Amino acid sequence: MVDKQNLAAYIRQTVQLTDEQLAFVLGYFKPSKHPKNKIIVDVGEVNQYMNFIDSGCVRLFFSSEEGQEITRHIVFDHQFATGLASFILQSPSQEALQALEPTTLLRISRPDFYYLLNIIPAWETFFRKYLEFAYLNNLTIFQREIMKDATERYKDLLAVNPHLVKRLPNKIVASYLNMSPETLSRLKSKIQLD
Repeated sequence: MVDKQNLAAYIRQTVQLTDEQLAFVLGYFKPSKHPKNKIIVDVGEVNQYMNFIDSGCVRLFFSSEEGQEITRHIVFDHQFATGLASFILQSPSQEALQALEPTTLLRISRPDFYYLLNIIPAWETFFRKYLEFAYLNNLTIFQREIMKDATERYKDLLAVNPHLVKRLPNKIVASYLNMSPETLSRLKSKIQLD
């Protein structure tokens, strides 16, 4: 049985729910375990779940026309990782979700999630705040790609998420920073991680 304390803490940091409401919401989240490198949602599948990472790491990625994997986002423990466009629109996903480490998710189905939106006003606030966070995160990623060179992108990553560089293989980190693994290796040798 998976303990839902991390999810409860995340929700409580975001919105005010009564103890009864929180217990009710948590009851809809079910555990799902995924081995390292397992594709959780593949390109072309419809994403049916909102996923909270209780432990592990998930990346959201797509492939270019040339077949190169491009990592849009990497999410670690105690955060949500969901292909939102597919979840909201119920359309085939344009990106894949992959467990980069052995990962335990707490998942809520789309019908259950939307049911909670209808009966608990604070859950709508939770979703709005999550959507705001996702939008701002995507804007930051877009601006990073447009406005910063490879060295600046790597330095920013070290400042904000040094554990990403420590925990994940160069190939994944390079894909996330939109550079070749060779460029990343050169930067790593020039700029030492403490």
